Amino acid sequence: MTEAQKRFADEYLIDLNATRAYKTAYPSVKKDSTAAAAGTRLLRNVNVLAYVEERMKQLEDQAIAKQEEVLKYLTSVMRGECKEETLRGIGEGAQRIDDIDVSAKDRLKAAELLGKRYSMWTDKKEVKATFEGVSKLDKIIEQLTDDDEEITEDDL
Repeated sequence: MTEAQKRFADEYLIDLNATRAYKTAYPSVKKDSTAAAAGTRLLRNVNVLAYVEERMKQLEDQAIAKQEEVLKYLTSVMRGECKEETLRGIGEGAQRIDDIDVSAKDRLKAAELLGKRYSMWTDKKEVKATFEGVSKLDKIIEQLTDDDEEITEDDL
C-alpha cells in the first residue's frame, strides 16, 4: 500500500467521504467527478479495504468499553477510589468543587452491579432433580410404534 493510499484511507475514516479523502490524498485532482470515481475504485482495493477495516476495528475497540474495563471501574467506584466533580449553588454563582468522594449511594450501586455480575445473591433457586420412570411423552411414542394399541384421549 502506498503512502497516498494510506493517507486516503485515514482521511476516509474521518467522515467516510471518499471524494474528499481522495482530493486530500491526491491534491493534483481538482474535479469532484474524477475524485469520486477514483475514491470508489480505491475503496475496492484489497489492501486499502483491509487497512480501513483494521483501523475501524481499532477505533471501535477504543470507543467501546470492554467487560474488564467496566468491572475495574465499578470496583474503583465501590472502593471509593473515584472522585467526582460537583457544583455548589445555582446559576452563575455556582462554585465548582473538585475531587469529592463518590457518594455512598453510588458506591452501593457499584457493589450491587458487581454482585449481580458474580451471582453473589439471587432470588432464584437452582434445583436439580432426576425423575425415574417413563414420561407421558415416552408412553405416547411407545404406543405409536405399537400397531395393536390405539391412543385414547385419556392417554394424553
